[in-house]
This record gives sequence, structure tokens and C-alpha cells, in this order.
Amino acid sequence: MSQPPVPPEDDSPSQPPPPRAVPPSSTPPRQPPPPRAPPQYGQGQYAPSPGQPQYGQTPYGAVAPPGMYFDQASGLSLPVGVELASSGRRIGAYFLSIPLYIVTLGIGYAIWGLIVWGRGQTPALQVLGMRCWRPETGRVPGWWWMALREIAGGLIEGLLGPITLVVSLVLMLTGRERKALHDHIAGTVVLRDPNKVLAGRP
Repeated sequence: MSQPPVPPEDDSPSQPPPPRAVPPSSTPPRQPPPPRAPPQYGQGQYAPSPGQPQYGQTPYGAVAPPGMYFDQASGLSLPVGVELASSGRRIGAYFLSIPLYIVTLGIGYAIWGLIVWGRGQTPALQVLGMRCWRPETGRVPGWWWMALREIAGGLIEGLLGPITLVVSLVLMLTGRERKALHDHIAGTVVLRDPNKVLAGRP
């Protein structure tokens, strides 16, 4: 019994099915953001960190008392009309005290000092329009505080001769409040008061 003929095999490679058409998306493609322009000079280059005071503001939002202002350089609240004495003026006062002492024969300088201590001054500070100030109390130091500053501070500064004098000078030049060794002892800073704003203050 004869079998039905088998159809010849197709040697051609099989064709893949045609790709399915993807419907177009209704959402437009996202465009890259435009490049940021560099900040202009003086704008956004020195922005303070969060929590830092802006220029001219007291730290942490504190408000200076009436008649006072916040000095950014020293971090102190000072009376309006005065400023922290410069290092050059402080050094000038030190050297000015030497000829004043000689001219007044020492005795006159001591008497002069005893008088002006009650105003928060020394003879050299008075001549150069400066005055001591105690930030802790917000007042001009009284006679006893000035005696502590000049007598005890002077003895300690002269304890080791030039060594302690150099240490005192370095403290004044590098400290934010420009306090010499005798200022640290009495808790004072030196202010420039050319208009005698502090003359009538206790």
C-alpha cells in the first residue's frame, strides 16, 4: 500500500514576526534645566551659614540695649559713640606713659593716675582720648578696678621682665577684644572715646 507523498521541507530561514507598533506617548519629553548663571560679584558668594548672624545683627537675634550697638569685630555690645581702641593706639599709650612719667617726675604721674583712675583712665589714656570699660557690668570701671588693673596687673607683667611684657603684647595683638594681660586681670577693654561719651556714665 503506497504512502502519500511528503511535502518537501522549506529550507528558507523563518522570518520573525513584525514588531508591534507602540502608540505615541501623550507626555512630552522632559527638557534638561537651563544652566545656572554664575553669581554676580558680591552676590551670594559669602552667604552665612544657617544660624549665623547677618552683617550688622547681634548674634542669635539678640537685641543690643538702648544706647548700645553690637561690634562685629570684638563681639561686644558697646555704647554708641565709642569704638574699641586700635592696637596702634594702645601701643602709643604705652610709650607715651614713659615721657609723661619723666616730665612729671614720677610723683606727679602717680598723683595724676590716682585722680583719673576713678574715671576709668590712666594719664596716657586720658591724653589720647581713651577709657577703660568692663563688658561684664556694662560700666566704666571704678577706682578699685583700675587699681587692680594698674597695680596688680603691672606687678604681674613685670614679674618675668621682658617675657611677660611680650606675652601681654601678644595677647593684645591677637585677641579679639585686644586685651593685654592687665586687662584680663581686671576684666576691662580699652575704648576710644574722643567725644567723652563715657565721661558722665558710672
